Amino acid sequence: MTTEQHEILVLGATGKTGRRLVRRLRDGGLRVRAASRSSGTRFDWDDPATWDSALAGTGAVYLVAPEDPAPVEGFVDQAVTAGVRRFVALSGRGLDQVGPDFGQGMAAAERAVRASGVDWAIVRANNFHQNFDEDLWHAPLRAGRLALPIGAVPEPFVDAEDIAEVAAALLTRDGLGGRTYELSGPDALRFDEAVDVIARAAGRSIRYVELTPEEYRAELRADGHPEAAVRALDALFALHRAGHTAEPSDGVRQVLGREPRTLADYAERAAAAGAWA
Repeated sequence: MTTEQHEILVLGATGKTGRRLVRRLRDGGLRVRAASRSSGTRFDWDDPATWDSALAGTGAVYLVAPEDPAPVEGFVDQAVTAGVRRFVALSGRGLDQVGPDFGQGMAAAERAVRASGVDWAIVRANNFHQNFDEDLWHAPLRAGRLALPIGAVPEPFVDAEDIAEVAAALLTRDGLGGRTYELSGPDALRFDEAVDVIARAAGRSIRYVELTPEEYRAELRADGHPEAAVRALDALFALHRAGHTAEPSDGVRQVLGREPRTLADYAERAAAAGAWA
């Protein structure tokens, strides 16, 4: 693949990894097509009429799958027909150990790119650092209390910047395809330890509270989460409690030749930006 001749299509271009990947590729002088429901290039998994224009002239795709697995195989087939010769699919660590309530779209993406007949790589990531300031855990931390059902099982949280840098390398460098890369941070921390790191960086008191799975599901429902989301998060934490994602991996070092960013470094940056003020 010659990135000079073909654009790189980034799906989920407004998401945590997608927007960082777009910026990184453009800073490197590469032609990037940023696609999402709200981007300049409109892309909707539920509207196949948007796929043709997104794919036209692209040689590589960063694939962030939808929760619904149904459209994924058809999209990958259409992409190959349109001339795509490389896929990098975002997935999650431990995906092969989780039940049917979580990650079926990512599982479909893994199957589809492996069967595509073109170059592919899969990125299986731990929970992101940015989940603490851009996603599900942000509001609870700002309120001073994060409550989860995880116990003493550690999690080697990974930075979305590292995922984006790895994805950029996999999209543009030869000789790295045909593999699944597991990405984590360098340190496995319990969630209460992670909250302590964030509280110190923010200069304020934030509590971690341990819940039973039943209590966690009840809190999610009370917060208005739909039942499908409750089941998905319940399945995700069951995966973590089983220890399938607890050990640090060396995927960042394999691709980039350096150690991944630490949670402490992330927390200092995010706190300085006012994330938990």
